[in-house]
Amino acid sequence: MSKQRKKTRRGNATIPRAGARRAAVAAIVLLAVAIGVPLGFGWWRAEHADTPPTAPSTQATATRPPAAMVATAPVVQQLKGKWLRPDGGYVIEVRNVQDGGTMDVAYFNPRPITVSKAEASQEGATTKVFLELRDVHYPGSTYTLRYDPARDQLKGVYYQAALQQRFEVVFVRMK
Repeated sequence: MSKQRKKTRRGNATIPRAGARRAAVAAIVLLAVAIGVPLGFGWWRAEHADTPPTAPSTQATATRPPAAMVATAPVVQQLKGKWLRPDGGYVIEVRNVQDGGTMDVAYFNPRPITVSKAEASQEGATTKVFLELRDVHYPGSTYTLRYDPARDQLKGVYYQAALQQRFEVVFVRMK
């Protein structure tokens, strides 16, 4: 191939213009900042949250709920066992449920997270579960769940305290 023809072939190659390249780099940087700043702020808030120090135990003994809300033994005993949140691998282990609603619960993500409050209650035919987490990155995050006996699931809302956001969640029983 002649030198003239090689020059012509190279000259026809599509090379992005400097302006287009700068715009693409600016868009990528802007996207990284738009994602990074909220994540960094959430992390910073979690690290600097004013939470009282907690014991490293993952067990919780909750105060008794009001008498009208006390769960009856046969119903709440169905809560015992391990429950998996499929969207993240989080596990609630209900070890014991006492008359009156006091629960012995462990929470894993995948390591143990301190559960500061755990209680079960009964409203009519609905069995409810409330968990409060107090640990690093969990400054008072809560689960407010209802037991669905037809599907054998715990459904409800997870409140992520560090980001002040609520998420619909489902836990399925682990076999």
